[in-house]
Amino acid sequence: MRGRLLLLALPLTAALGACAPAANPTGAPPVQASTPVNRVSFYPQETGLTWTYLPEGEAAGGVPYTLRGLGPTVFAGQSVLASGLTGRGAEQTWYRRVDASGVRLLGFRKPGVTVSLDPAWVEAPAESAWRVGLGWQGESRVTITSDDGKVQAQGTLRYRYDVQDRRRVSTPGGSFDVWVVTRQITDDVGGLFPQAQQLWFAPFVGDVRTPEGLLLTGRNFNVR
Repeated sequence: MRGRLLLLALPLTAALGACAPAANPTGAPPVQASTPVNRVSFYPQETGLTWTYLPEGEAAGGVPYTLRGLGPTVFAGQSVLASGLTGRGAEQTWYRRVDASGVRLLGFRKPGVTVSLDPAWVEAPAESAWRVGLGWQGESRVTITSDDGKVQAQGTLRYRYDVQDRRRVSTPGGSFDVWVVTRQITDDVGGLFPQAQQLWFAPFVGDVRTPEGLLLTGRNFNVR
């Protein structure tokens, strides 16, 4: 959902921290952000959009995490949209496809490693499908590859999403009508993915609360 899985797999930092950063093995060309944009989609992914977040309960003024829409690129031989997270030592890029059927995550990259998902992880349904009580689930083959091309781990990821509520919430970034979603994840690659979390998604805004408990503090959509 755009910003979906904002900090997905940050625990990989500890498990794979020994892998030194190197050239991107996916062959993806560099992505550049630019503003302003012409419009913002239901699942915002446009190049140049930015969001800032702080951990829930943390006082204002701390160093934020910043998420940016980086634009079109190629991942695993497919045309995708990239988004990147920075802040507090974090550095991660996600690769997604967004179309009439919803949002699918093909993989992501952290310094030193690339994680591929096959088939792509279904993060969000078609725009018209949203309703309280909606649920979807699936599984993907996970492959973790270091920058030297060596496979570090493989396994299976299973996920389930349930839409629990639609309500108005307030965060440091404003007041929003959100869908409240519970996400559950299991895997056999060492439990590297967080398991059960709640997220808040607002159409045309993105994640208002991420599964890891980060709250939206600001956004710059700079629409013409």
